[in-house]
Amino acid sequence: MTPSVSPQDVNAIRISKVSKQYGDYQVLKEIDAQVARGEVVVICGPSGSGKSTLIRTINRLEEINSGAISFDGQNIHAPMKTRELNQLRSRIGFVFQNFNLFPHLSVVENVSMSPVRVKGIARDIAHDKALLLLDRVGLVDKANAYPGQLSGGQQQRVAIARALAMEPPVMLFDEPTSALDPEMVGEVLAVMKSLAADGMTMLCVTHEMGFARDVADRIWFIDAGQIIEMATPEEFFTNPRHPRAQRFLADLRH
Repeated sequence: MTPSVSPQDVNAIRISKVSKQYGDYQVLKEIDAQVARGEVVVICGPSGSGKSTLIRTINRLEEINSGAISFDGQNIHAPMKTRELNQLRSRIGFVFQNFNLFPHLSVVENVSMSPVRVKGIARDIAHDKALLLLDRVGLVDKANAYPGQLSGGQQQRVAIARALAMEPPVMLFDEPTSALDPEMVGEVLAVMKSLAADGMTMLCVTHEMGFARDVADRIWFIDAGQIIEMATPEEFFTNPRHPRAQRFLADLRH
C-alpha cells in the first residue's frame, strides 16, 4: 500500500484565499493556488493586475489582509520575530526588477555577504562558493568589479548568483528583465532556463512570453487581482479559455 503524502511533501508553496488591500483598493482577491516542488510557474497579466504584489507576499515583502501562505508547511504570515523572518526569507530566493546590489561592494562581496551574515559561514568558504556561482552565471571574470562597472544584464546575473548563494529551495523572480535593454534580456533568461533545467522550484512574474512557452510547467494569468486562468503553456497559448486571456494574447500578437 502506498503511504499517504501530506500537502507539504508535494507542494512547496500553498496559497489559500489570500486577499490584499491598499486602503479601499483591493489588489488581490481570495487567491487559491499551489506550486509543486520542482515546478516552474510563470505569472502573467496586464499591468496593475496584482502580479508583483502576489509574488512579494510569498516571502513577506508584502503583508496580506486575509488568507494564508505556507512554504514547506510553515505559515509565512504567522507572527514571528525578525530573526525568524530573516531565516525564512533566506530559503526563498528573490530577484528584483532593479537588481538591488550594494554599489560599494564588489561583485564577489555582494554574492558572499548573506551566507556570512545570515548563515555564519566562514568568509573564505563563502568567497569560494561565490566564485563558483559567478562562474555558473558567466561572470567569474567580473568578481572584483563593482556593480556600477557592469551592464544591466550582468548586474541581474549577479543578483541571481546572490540569491542562489543562500541555497534556497525556491526562487522568485519579479519582472527580472523589464529594466534591461533588449540585447541583455537573453543572457538573463538563459541563466533562468538553466535553473529550471536543474529542477529549481520557480515563480516568475514576466512579460517574456517566449520564456513562458519554453520553460513554464504552468501559467497563471491574473487580472484585477484574481487568477482567472491556470494552464499549461500549450493550453494557454493555443486555446486560452477566459476572454480576458484571449484579449491579452491577441494584443501581444499585434
